[in-house]
Amino acid sequence: MVRLQILTANYFFPPKPFNSNLNLVSAKQQCVSLVKHFFQIGGYGLIAGTLLRFFASSPSGNLNHAGVLPCRSEKSEVSYWNDLIRSYATKDSPREAIGVYLEMRSLGINPDKLTFPILLKACAAISALNEGRKIQVDVVKHGLDCNVYVQNTMIHFYGSCRRIRDARRVFDEMSYRTVVSWNAVLSACVDNECLKESFGLFVKMMDSGFDPDETTMVILLSSCSVLGNLSFGRWVHSQVIGNGMDVNCRLGTALVDMYGKCGAVYEASMVFHRMPERNVWTWSAMILGLAQHGFAKDALELFPKMKQSWISPNYVTFLGILCACSHAGLIDGGYKFFHEMENVHGIEPMMIHYGAMVDILSRAGRLKEAYNFILKMPVEADPVVWRTLLSACTIHGVNDNDRIGDKVRKRLLELEPKRSGNLVMVANMYAEVGMWDKAENVRRTMKKRGLKKMAGESCIEVGGSIHRFFSGEDDHPQLDSEDFLQLLYGLNLHMKSVQNL
Repeated sequence: MVRLQILTANYFFPPKPFNSNLNLVSAKQQCVSLVKHFFQIGGYGLIAGTLLRFFASSPSGNLNHAGVLPCRSEKSEVSYWNDLIRSYATKDSPREAIGVYLEMRSLGINPDKLTFPILLKACAAISALNEGRKIQVDVVKHGLDCNVYVQNTMIHFYGSCRRIRDARRVFDEMSYRTVVSWNAVLSACVDNECLKESFGLFVKMMDSGFDPDETTMVILLSSCSVLGNLSFGRWVHSQVIGNGMDVNCRLGTALVDMYGKCGAVYEASMVFHRMPERNVWTWSAMILGLAQHGFAKDALELFPKMKQSWISPNYVTFLGILCACSHAGLIDGGYKFFHEMENVHGIEPMMIHYGAMVDILSRAGRLKEAYNFILKMPVEADPVVWRTLLSACTIHGVNDNDRIGDKVRKRLLELEPKRSGNLVMVANMYAEVGMWDKAENVRRTMKKRGLKKMAGESCIEVGGSIHRFFSGEDDHPQLDSEDFLQLLYGLNLHMKSVQNL
């Protein structure tokens, strides 16, 4: 019988005076040497996982030292590889996690049911569709295609890769489902804008006897936010209350966001102020909801209260603040907050923030200033930013002495020459100033290219149902066309009378 040496605590950490300047790399090398000793005596499995977690949680965040572990051999256990794959995936290195799996397979080590969920999440993080499909083949080969945990992650993977049909196929073929399975397919539908389908699946979930949990409610509220379906959002809220769910930070934020985006600012404010705990997303959702619906003053007053609560703003917070400045016509305030975002809070402006600043200047009729702002941007402005300025040129064209509109039009058509909406805006801009020949030429160009104007669309919610209306639509199946036209005629007269006051 082989008698193993008993390793005491002093063997691991000799009693030396603590040195705060100890080189971390040296410490790692000592640990690796220790594992080699364990490998020689057959005890490497006892601390390999612990050492790996040490590498993963170290300040340097460097997992390269794991490459010298003797466990990376044909004798190593799959649990070690699972730990290594998970460490890379959680360190925002999903591609490296996939590479570790390929190395593991090259050594002839078979994966288990814990390997594939980690891998599929890594593939989902970078939308690695081809790699994920190959991993699915391995899932089938190892007989784990009916494992509910693997299937749930596979639904998430396909949803992240915008393959909703594949996600539905995996879900429909499941012989056993959990609430997590339903949440995965609901989330995939919402992420891929299959919002009506998500509502239908929720009904099936309830009919199948599954009780929705907090995650289900958050997903449904997200769907309501996108659709603007306030009635269904209120119903979801009632289910939260009826089921005795705790309106924690996550669920409360989803409610604030839903009410805010649906225009029910008062209800959003009620939920917000009743929440015992709020994070940066909660504050940002409330500020953005107020700003987008005309409550610019309230949004701006909420911002210092947020900072007084020791909550640091993020990029969404400043988007709401800039939106509030735009609606309130606060040009200097817009500049102030824009510079504060980058110089004080260290948040690098995104394209949407630059677009918000252009909107602030454009609404105020400062076309040249907005144009120069775009030219000075450190990144190339996208078509949305140019379109924002072009729309303002149409409104403030009388004051466009510097012919900014022509410059913007030229640049926008260079970026998106085949987008019919751009050509329609240009034609309307010419028509506004009486340049009928140029307007007709633009429309003739559209006809030659086979470009058609996308019909304008609006929607209203009546009795919990969303009704869509398209420009040029003479009737609607749910409404009496004659009464509908009379109502529109009356509204038109009312707006003209208000303008003349």
